[in-house]
Amino acid sequence: MTGSGKTFTMAKVIERLQKPTLIISHNKTLSAQLYREFKGFFPENAVEYFVSYYDYYQPEAYVASKDLYIEKDSSINDEIDRMRLSATAALMERRDVVIVATVSCIYGLGSPDLYRDMRVYIDKGSPLDLESVKRNLVNLQYERNDMVLERGRFRVRGDILEIYPAYLEEAYRIELDFDTVQRIRKFNPLTGAAGADLDEAVVYPAKHFVMPEDMVHRAIEALKSELDAQHEKFLSQNKYLEAQRLKSRTEYDIEMLQEMGYCSGIENYSAPLSGRKPGERPGVLLDYFPKDFITFIDESHVTLSQIGAMYSGDRSRKSSLVDYGFRLPCALDNRPLKIEEFEGMVNRVVYVSATPGDVELKRSKVVAEQVIRPTGLVDPEILVRPTEGQMEDIYARVKDRSSRGERSLIITLTKKMAEELADYLTGLGLRVRYIHSEVETIERVEILTQLRAGQFDVLVGINLLREGIDLPEVSFIAILDADKIGFLRSATSLIQIIGRAARNAAGLVVMYADRQSEAMRIAILETDRRRKIQAGYNAAHGITPTTIMKSIKAILERHKEEKIDTTLDEVNLLKKTHNLLVPEQRKSLTRALEQRMLEHAKNLEFEEAALLRDEIAKLRKA
Repeated sequence: MTGSGKTFTMAKVIERLQKPTLIISHNKTLSAQLYREFKGFFPENAVEYFVSYYDYYQPEAYVASKDLYIEKDSSINDEIDRMRLSATAALMERRDVVIVATVSCIYGLGSPDLYRDMRVYIDKGSPLDLESVKRNLVNLQYERNDMVLERGRFRVRGDILEIYPAYLEEAYRIELDFDTVQRIRKFNPLTGAAGADLDEAVVYPAKHFVMPEDMVHRAIEALKSELDAQHEKFLSQNKYLEAQRLKSRTEYDIEMLQEMGYCSGIENYSAPLSGRKPGERPGVLLDYFPKDFITFIDESHVTLSQIGAMYSGDRSRKSSLVDYGFRLPCALDNRPLKIEEFEGMVNRVVYVSATPGDVELKRSKVVAEQVIRPTGLVDPEILVRPTEGQMEDIYARVKDRSSRGERSLIITLTKKMAEELADYLTGLGLRVRYIHSEVETIERVEILTQLRAGQFDVLVGINLLREGIDLPEVSFIAILDADKIGFLRSATSLIQIIGRAARNAAGLVVMYADRQSEAMRIAILETDRRRKIQAGYNAAHGITPTTIMKSIKAILERHKEEKIDTTLDEVNLLKKTHNLLVPEQRKSLTRALEQRMLEHAKNLEFEEAALLRDEIAKLRKA
């Protein structure tokens, strides 16, 4: 059932079993919410977030019917990349690990054995060959930059080696006494503020696809052999264009691998690079877990089918690239897991869903139904109204809810309709935003937080507002085109949508339709069944339903708070190095802060820029 405390139940199971845990969700927004909640449940544990690090991703593809080659294009979110690396590093060192992931966890990630074996280990009081460590760091895909120390870089200054691990938010400073490690400590790479002293430091690779030089050389020979065989095959079929295309592209990549140890699209060569045989599954996040880990599949009715669908789509796209000479056949082995492979890797599974499918119900040894909510809340009342005059009805209901400090959701069928409806309602004087899959991950999270905080009253969306999104302030949901036949208006989808209003005691759902579909009938009957059970329990135990009271925090706000704290540390450090009673030094400090303010503004870090602006204003008044 929705809003029944399933997340808390999951946390109690993890606490009882004391095993490393993987929680798989079907979208980034819900994963971010789960990540935040589990951080609260397990503040001392390694709770990690593992989702696709692309804000925008256009995969490489070839459309034969149009002779159109589409080059891979992407925009990587640096913070999510760090969190992915943090997740695998935590699995190498700890057992109290809880990782919240999307289906990104079934995609190729590189060998965990190589990831572990290639780490650089530095021990206080032990000898250290600086030249050897520098070579090893480069092999781990770290860049040397003696001027600017950023994530995934290192620098050497005399007898001091500084490394900024790609998965941490602090850097290591290793101080040498000739060839012996005298001191190891953490420090803030931005402000230089010293942190804790350490007895040892372990540096894991800056990327998941890394391997020793000898393996790269062996793989290059295998790639050359595969290239020759495929080139001959194309020539024998009189496919001269494909043969020449494959030869030029692959030879360039091989040359980059020989010179740099890395090339663009290296994941397409992951099978020969890691020594896998054709058809053998890739290494994935699940391989990084110890054998006794447990898996929770959240909203399993959606997530399981999503896991099962990944392989076929990927295979179809890559087959075209191979057939027309854009990639070697080994590119087909850079793929997500097949559903059978995934199920063979997870032995201990808990399916979590308010609307479980037949697959989960058949496989489960135990089915636990949570119908009674801890707050005594009952499922919302459901009304069905005709489509004629629906906008006037929605406007009146939204105005009423807004006057009571409550929020509303409007569910549409298409992105365009969501955007146009948001514009229309804004024109009527309502505070409205829209959300759909083209809105970036971090922005989606921020929009949901702003809705809860009351920065606007109405959120218009499609299916992103269904499973698991926890919005206690929402008391009214309007479902447009409720009688349409399809996935977005199936009985399961409707029950999930209805559940978004089950966190508020005044919950009301209005379905706008000109007829009652079978899916609507099932959803209404199931909701009524639950309402009767809940109302009976409340009456028997004297419980008055109470709206969920939940603190409003940005789901990923931890990093924003840390950026603000870092900026404050930076300001305080600069103040200490300037005498504010000397006019020239005060001017120098003002110029330094102005420069940093402009840098933050350029990077769209407006909160940090505003903080520096206020500091500059104080200095000028002094």
